[in-house]
Amino acid sequence: MALEHAILVSLLEKPGSGYELARRFERSIGYFWTATHQQIYRVLKCMEIDGMLAVREVPQQGRPDKKEYSVAAPGREALSQWLHEPIEPESLRHDLAVKIRGVAFDDPATLIREVERHQQVHSNRLTQYLAGELRDFTGPDAPTPLDAGQELQHVVLRGGIAYERMTTAWLDDVLTTLHGLGVTPPHA
Repeated sequence: MALEHAILVSLLEKPGSGYELARRFERSIGYFWTATHQQIYRVLKCMEIDGMLAVREVPQQGRPDKKEYSVAAPGREALSQWLHEPIEPESLRHDLAVKIRGVAFDDPATLIREVERHQQVHSNRLTQYLAGELRDFTGPDAPTPLDAGQELQHVVLRGGIAYERMTTAWLDDVLTTLHGLGVTPPHA
C-alpha cells in the first residue's frame, strides 16, 4: 500500500486540511499505517498536482487561510483500481526475533532489557488502542448504531488490539524462556 491510498481513504471518510489529516494519522490511521507530517504534506502536494484531490481555501480569522482537501474523481478511480488489485500477504520481518535466536551465541542476559522495552512499547500501544476503542466505538459517547465506515474502522482497530495482545503475550513468553535459562538481567 502506498501512502496515497491511506490518504485517499482518510479523505473519503472526512475531508480536511493537511494538519487535520496528520492528526488523524496519529490518532487512528496510525493503527495500521504511519507517516510523518512532512511525508503527508509532500504526498498531498503531489496528489493535488496529479488531480487526485480537490482543494478549497478556507478563510480563518486571525490566521492564514487553510487548504481543505477532498478526493476528486481521479483519486476515487485510483483507490478503486487499487482496491480491486490483489496484494500479497504481509511477511513478518522481525529484528527482535532474530536477536532472540542469535543470543544463543552470546549472553542471553544482554537481551532482557531490550525485550522488556519492546514489551512496554506494545503494552502502551495496547492501552492506547483500547482507549480509542472505548472513545470511538464502545463507550457511552460512541455512536449507535455504527455506520458501515465506522464498523470497518472498528474491525481494523480490533485487529490492532489482537496483534498487540498477541505480541505482549509472546514477549512474556520470551522473558519466561530467558529467565528459565537461568538468565538474570544485567544491573543498571
